[in-house]
Amino acid sequence: MSIFGTTAVIFDLDGTLVDSEPNYFEASRALLAERTGHAYTWAENERYVGISSHETLALWRTEYGIAAPVAELLADLDRRYLALARAGTPVHPEMRALVERLHDAGVPMAVASGSSRAAIEAILAGTGLDALLTTFVSAEDVERGKPAPDVFLAAAALLGTAPADCVVFEDAAPGAAAAHAAGMRCVAIPYVTAHADDPAFTAADLLFRGGHAEFTAAAALEVL
Repeated sequence: MSIFGTTAVIFDLDGTLVDSEPNYFEASRALLAERTGHAYTWAENERYVGISSHETLALWRTEYGIAAPVAELLADLDRRYLALARAGTPVHPEMRALVERLHDAGVPMAVASGSSRAAIEAILAGTGLDALLTTFVSAEDVERGKPAPDVFLAAAALLGTAPADCVVFEDAAPGAAAAHAAGMRCVAIPYVTAHADDPAFTAADLLFRGGHAEFTAAAALEVL
C-alpha cells in the first residue's frame, strides 16, 4: 500500500487529465462537414463525451448516413485531431498537481482511454505527462469500450494490481459506470456538469459536482 493507502490509480485521459474535448469537437465538426455537410454543434458533441472514438464513429455512420467504414473514419478523425492536439492540449492544473504528488509517493499509475494509441502518446508527450505516466491502455487494446470495464481491467493487469485496490478518476458517466463494473473505486469530475446527477456519477465514491472548477488535488488525496 502507498502512503496514501491506495495501491494504484487509473486516470481517464480526455476531459479528466487534459481538456482535449474542444480539439475533438473541432476535428469531429470538420469531418462531418466535409463528409455529410452536417453542421455539428457543441450540444451534439456532449452526447458522445466518454464514448470511445471507434464507437462514436460507428454511431455516426448510421445517424448521418456515412458509407465509409469505421477504420477509414477513425484514421480521418485521428489525423484531424492529432494536428490540433500537437498544437496545444492544456492539462487541468490540479490534475497535474495530483499526478506529481502520486508519482513522488511511488503510487503506480496508468491511463485508460477510449482514444487511439497515437492520440494518447501525442498528448502525453506534448504535455510532459509521459515522464510521469508511462503505462496506458487505449481503445485499440480492448474488445469493448466504456461503459464496459475492459480498459480499466487491462490497466490494472498491466500494473499488477487487483481491481479492488484501484481508484479511477473519470469525467464521463460511461467511464464512471465502467469503473464500477470493474469493481474499482471512482472519483468523478463531470466534464459536462449538467450530467452530475447521472446515476453513474452519484454512485461514485467521491463526486465533484462542479467538475474541474471544484476539483482540487488536496481533496482527492483525502480519499486515496
